[in-house]
Amino acid sequence: MKTKSRNDMRIIRHRRLRKNVSGTPERPRMAVYHSLSHIYVQIVDDMAGHTLVSASTLDKSLRDTLSAGTCNIGAAVAVGKLVAERALEKGISTVVFDRGGHMYHGKVKALADAAREAGLKF
Repeated sequence: MKTKSRNDMRIIRHRRLRKNVSGTPERPRMAVYHSLSHIYVQIVDDMAGHTLVSASTLDKSLRDTLSAGTCNIGAAVAVGKLVAERALEKGISTVVFDRGGHMYHGKVKALADAAREAGLKF
C-alpha cells in the first residue's frame, strides 16, 4: 500500500469540506491556500463561478512591506487585512470560511483573525 503525501491528504480533507461549504452571491466563500512560499486568498461566488476579490503575498502593495518572509504568520495577518479591506470596498461583509483542507491553526488562524478584526464576518 502506498502512503499518501501531506498534500494528498490535504486535498482529501478539502474535498470533504467542500461538500458542505459553498458560496452564494449574498454570502460568498473565502478560500485560503498557502504554499511553501506564499499565501493566497480569494472570495468566490460559487453560483456564478466568479472570483470577486483576491489578495496574496504576491500583490505589489504587500510585497515591499513583507521583509520577514512571505509565508509566515505576519504575512498571513497582512493578507487577511488586505482581503477584508478589498471585500468591504466591494460591499461584501459576510463570507463563508474555506480553509482549503489546511488545519485551522498557525497561518490560517492568523489570517482569519485579521480578516475578522478588519470587519469581515464569518
